[in-house]
Amino acid sequence: MKLEISRPPGYVLAAGMVSLGGFLNGYDTGSIGAVTEMPYFTSSIGELTPFLRGFTVSLIMLTGAFPSFFAGQLADRFGRLAIVAAGALVFAIGAALEGCANKLAMFLVGRALCGVGEGLWISNITVYITEIAPSARRGMLVSMPQFMANAGICVGYFTCYGSVQTESSFSWRAPYIIQAILGLGLATTPFILPQSPRWLLLNGHRDKAIKELKRLDFSAVEAEKDLLGPAAEQQISARQPGAVEGLTRLFRKPYRKPALLALYVLGVIQLSGIDGVLYYAPTLFAQAGISAKTSSFLASGLSAILMLAISIPAVLFTDSVSRRTNVITGGSILTFCMFTIGTLYASNSVTPQNPARWLVIVLVFIFGLVYSATWGIVGKIYASEIQPAATRSAASSVAQGLGFFTNWIVAIITPVLLANSSFGAYFLFGSICFVSVLVLMVSMPETKGLSLEAIQEAFLVPGTAQRGRVVSLLKRWAGLGGSVPVAAGGTQTTESAVELRDVGGLLTQDAAVSGAQSTSLERGSERSVRA
Repeated sequence: MKLEISRPPGYVLAAGMVSLGGFLNGYDTGSIGAVTEMPYFTSSIGELTPFLRGFTVSLIMLTGAFPSFFAGQLADRFGRLAIVAAGALVFAIGAALEGCANKLAMFLVGRALCGVGEGLWISNITVYITEIAPSARRGMLVSMPQFMANAGICVGYFTCYGSVQTESSFSWRAPYIIQAILGLGLATTPFILPQSPRWLLLNGHRDKAIKELKRLDFSAVEAEKDLLGPAAEQQISARQPGAVEGLTRLFRKPYRKPALLALYVLGVIQLSGIDGVLYYAPTLFAQAGISAKTSSFLASGLSAILMLAISIPAVLFTDSVSRRTNVITGGSILTFCMFTIGTLYASNSVTPQNPARWLVIVLVFIFGLVYSATWGIVGKIYASEIQPAATRSAASSVAQGLGFFTNWIVAIITPVLLANSSFGAYFLFGSICFVSVLVLMVSMPETKGLSLEAIQEAFLVPGTAQRGRVVSLLKRWAGLGGSVPVAAGGTQTTESAVELRDVGGLLTQDAAVSGAQSTSLERGSERSVRA
């Protein structure tokens, strides 16, 4: 019996290749901390003070923030893959400079260029995958960059673990040589992969879009449902904005709600403290009373492996679990972890003789694992898929830029907080997690399984009165509420009625009727053009 291995669909292969950008992001995260501790790095670059070490580690996030704000506008004009490739080329140059550096200044210049490169591609790879993925598999495919980032963290650690044995400066240069080579590989994507059909349609190239759909192995049913149907055509018919207009349009109706929600999801929830855990885990474990050698192993090796392992089922089952359930449940666990650790420290329970120190270690691990399986994956999926076609790139890039800034803030303030209070950082991050859960409970429409165009129903349909929102939400919490039928125009008709749930004024779609999509989206498109 001959075993036949079928080729994956084109959209899976394309998503996998651009996800190399996520791998590079994680690879740098997993290697930079170890590199700055290597003896040959110190002899080549010089001894780094704690401030300089923190600045060197976090510089990539700071320089990545600025191009992120404009990467979406560039991608709208030149194409998603073109900007991904440009960022990859800049990143490769920066990594090469890092690998060749003999002075700190040259190393920092290379690191700054790597940040610029990441800023150009990091949001656009998510947008590209969002636009090429069928709705039924979108969640899993869009989560691939985050999975690859976790894989990169793991590989980055073990690369350094192996290279540190080398008795030369190659021990710390090797990771950057690898990054430069992989960056050049990512830069080849425009010559290999299909362009985004949605981007082609947005720019009036319908015939080319149909050809690219064939290269992506879309079935006729998938193409009609997700891209070529009347609802999709209404979405793409609006005039495309210029660079400045595109940014200002984000904060006008009907784009404001999804744009602000994306900013919150990718920006503010990064203040949960995950970067503090990733970069300063050895410090957290040492604070709990574990020896430096043991804490280094726990932080760098075991945590990286476990985060990668939990990412596998998280990615595979992304489209099987409600986005809201994933985020709210995950956020509740993150809140519990931070508050519990803070309480243990505040009560002076964490001592070398007290078993409470092991509870702290377990909770730090749980925090990192839960974040990797929930907020870390679903956040990027959700922030991209809720955007209208006309502003998807701009909104995703601005949100990613805010994410870079908040990550940088966490990386800078965490050592200061830990030095001044054993429990203050945990209560701060726990409070942010708690508030984020409440905000998302009230303002987050469900999107699982819906086409990108159908998702816009949740934002185009007018909300009800504030009192009705609160009553509806309280009933739902009590198990008494049900779905509320609301028509897109405010009155229910046979052709345009859509079953929606009111969640704090943002309506989520339970069942989309094709006639309803066409009718209500037409009205929404007219409103967006007038706006």
